[in-house]
Amino acid sequence: MKEDFLTYQARTGPTPMGLEVAKAKGNYIWDRSGKKYLDFIAGVSACTLGHRHPSVVKAIRKQSKKYLHVMVYGEFAQEPAVALSKQIIQYLPPSIEQLYLTNSGTEAIEGALKMAKRYTGRKELIGAHGSYHGSTHGALSLTGYSPQKEGYEPLLPDVNFIRFNNTADLEKITTKTAAVILETIQGGAGFILPESDYLRAVKKRCESVGALLILDEIQPGFGRTGKLFGFMHYDVVPDILVMGKGMGGGLPIGAFASSKAIFECLTDQPTLGHITTFGGNPLIAAAANATLNTLISKKLMAEISAKEALFRSLLVHPCIEEVRGKGLMLAPLLKTPEMANKLVINCLNKGLLLFWLLWEKRAIRISPPLTISNAQIRKGCQILIKELEAISVGVN
Repeated sequence: MKEDFLTYQARTGPTPMGLEVAKAKGNYIWDRSGKKYLDFIAGVSACTLGHRHPSVVKAIRKQSKKYLHVMVYGEFAQEPAVALSKQIIQYLPPSIEQLYLTNSGTEAIEGALKMAKRYTGRKELIGAHGSYHGSTHGALSLTGYSPQKEGYEPLLPDVNFIRFNNTADLEKITTKTAAVILETIQGGAGFILPESDYLRAVKKRCESVGALLILDEIQPGFGRTGKLFGFMHYDVVPDILVMGKGMGGGLPIGAFASSKAIFECLTDQPTLGHITTFGGNPLIAAAANATLNTLISKKLMAEISAKEALFRSLLVHPCIEEVRGKGLMLAPLLKTPEMANKLVINCLNKGLLLFWLLWEKRAIRISPPLTISNAQIRKGCQILIKELEAISVGVN
């Protein structure tokens, strides 16, 4: 299978990990030889409840007996999509009233950017240096890492950047600006948290010039930080909220949410201002409903702070300079990129799945399922520290 994988599937990089997956359940993945791996990646923050959670599998089976795709998004009322939209909105601030379901986070970013330009009648979009919002043209245009964009220009015009956590740069937000888009917690840059009242300062500046604030919650959303969405830690409410990844319990989904007044601009002049065939797919919406219901009913978010504290108490080693992030979105920062690379590979060989971050090469990703147990945290960290010690003394 690995040979066929390398032959017939287009690659995203020159050296894929190539793990031959046989099955996955709970917080573990098994390869074709029967080897078991503790998952500290969760499909890059996507598998909120781990793999094949019973509530998600049950919802998929139940919906599959009723109907699958029947009509393009927004024309027929389909119970799973309606229920999901209603359920998410009830947990959001009153100013966020409606939800548009998409197939992925990057598609939701595209919709949010279009809507901001249409609603404000302005052309300029502002992103942050070090940001990542997806790989489609619009999302890539607002990605604040130049090497990633080389070879794909021209991208969107009228795009500018500010420095994350730098309030002096907020003067760049003007009456020409349609929207500012920020990750609530910068992912690819190394799980960078907003400092003090930074997000509130951005929102205040946006309000003063008539621009919209878009917050990208594709990674922090759905309980990963201990609250349903990361912005809820920072006393700020976005004009447009983007979500994805952990929303679907392991199935592909995204959404952007805003007020009825802002969404109205997508319905007329022209009509069908943003359309999708499979957004709100009933099978996937059913899985997302089950994910959110379980997340809430099992009170998983109440456990996140203690699990973060446990991780931080165990991730102690001279080669770990700091542990960035929040909740179960953590990034130990090592001394060198080479050390980080070795650690990911060596832990894979020892049955622990870690991953890299996009731009910060000294960091490793720790974003396990929210269902990770304290015993599994200790087990994984023991492997990690043991392998890091071997690397530090030159054994591996």
